[in-house]
Amino acid sequence: MIALAQPVMAKPTRIVALGDSLTAGYGLPADAAFPVVLQKALREKGMDVEIVNGGVSGDTSAGLLARLDWMLGDGADAAIVEIGANDMLRGFDPSDTRKNIDEILDHLRERKIPFLIAGMRAAPNLGGAYAAQFEPIYPTLARKYQAPLYPFFLDGVVGEKALQLPDGLHPSKAGVERIVAGILPLTEDWLKQLSKSN
Repeated sequence: MIALAQPVMAKPTRIVALGDSLTAGYGLPADAAFPVVLQKALREKGMDVEIVNGGVSGDTSAGLLARLDWMLGDGADAAIVEIGANDMLRGFDPSDTRKNIDEILDHLRERKIPFLIAGMRAAPNLGGAYAAQFEPIYPTLARKYQAPLYPFFLDGVVGEKALQLPDGLHPSKAGVERIVAGILPLTEDWLKQLSKSN
């Protein structure tokens, strides 16, 4: 009797969500964090993905750059990069933030890990001059690397008390669901393009 070969099951696409507390899920149950909610939404769309939570609360662009290799490990197929909010809240020089994020993206490119960029906006109290330096970081780098850009990670959440924790900075469970609803179409299109190119 000839033994039939077992079909090889394709492994899910492993996406590492790199970021700060907005990715980590600060103040929320683990199952309400952005990577978990996005993974669930993509699976409901029929996409076989595993999203690793690579968010660290309080992290800056310099911090992410320093831990990047450790966070990616050996098996990252793609990455979502959400970083810079803490740089902005601490008033760091936007040119330094841009340099760090540029190095992060360049390293991902060198490792042939495709990425999606999630942008950030400057808080109004920092003034127009700061915003004019900080906010172009994301579209500029997205153009440089020809990467998909979700312009503002907290779009639809900022200023909505029901979608924020009491600190007014972090999304609530409902806020994370709003973020995922916003970023889902872009993420879905991006992953479809990746599957075509592989």
